[in-house]
Amino acid sequence: MDIQRWVARREQTWKQLESLLDRVEKFGIKSLKAKEVQTLASLYRSTSADLARARTHQVGNLIVQNLQTLATRSYAQIYQGSRRQEWRAIRQFYLWGFPAVVQQTRGYIALSTALLLVPGLVSWWLAWRDPTYLALVVPPDLISQVRDRQELWMGSILGVEPFASANIMINNIRVSFSALAGGMTAGLATTYIMVINGISLGAIAALVAQNNLSYPFWAFVFPHGALELPAIFFAGAAGFLLGRAILFPGQYRRGDALKLYGQQAAQLMFGIVPLLIIAGTIEGFFSPNPAIPDLVKYATGIGLFVGLVIYLRRKVSTQ
Repeated sequence: MDIQRWVARREQTWKQLESLLDRVEKFGIKSLKAKEVQTLASLYRSTSADLARARTHQVGNLIVQNLQTLATRSYAQIYQGSRRQEWRAIRQFYLWGFPAVVQQTRGYIALSTALLLVPGLVSWWLAWRDPTYLALVVPPDLISQVRDRQELWMGSILGVEPFASANIMINNIRVSFSALAGGMTAGLATTYIMVINGISLGAIAALVAQNNLSYPFWAFVFPHGALELPAIFFAGAAGFLLGRAILFPGQYRRGDALKLYGQQAAQLMFGIVPLLIIAGTIEGFFSPNPAIPDLVKYATGIGLFVGLVIYLRRKVSTQ
């Protein structure tokens, strides 16, 4: 390769790229017109190729260093802008997109909620009246701890809060994604997950009530449950969206219906992950803490739930 001729032929391209970079670094990417942004990206690709060629043919350290600098500056401006766009999109989703998809899927959320709460109430009633039923649903060691020793089990978290919090988050996320995946069984597995969790919660609520431990039990549940339970309901709704696509695609082909409802399901799941992380942190560090008065825990739970409702009811921005 004739190095001098190659440098002379490519030098104007490098100067053009440097000129564009000077403007972007001084005034921002918005100072460029759409066509100039395309030119910047094209010049970055060609300069990167020139850098690779210069290294291969050992054209000299100075030229290699200059091309390396141009390539690095170009990469920073092009992909930094892309990352800013991504973060802006994430911010917009949590500000407006998640409340919007919750409002659009409220019927599925109501179904998911009913499939947990109604069996929960029935289970509570049965467990209150029939000790045999309670023994079928609740593990014997838990019954013994509550009934015989008059103790709740939350104290086991104390001293291992980080480990317990991480396990709680992982478990809640696993349950949520299981509820989503259950939609691929036409919603049957999702229904099972919601019902079985409702049955378990109802039976445990009856057990603690029979032994006069309801107040400290619900003081433990309220702070994290204010976010955790709605997140589980949303996950169930995501599963039922997939089930709807399979069973009742309507005017769409089943594959198209899965894409349509699957997108809403994915948005619901993307939205609940922060809720589960926050709930897991609260459940690991705040809810079982005996130094925090139960009244404060109740107030915290109520405040979090009211705040969540206000957030989810916000009107969608047109910006």
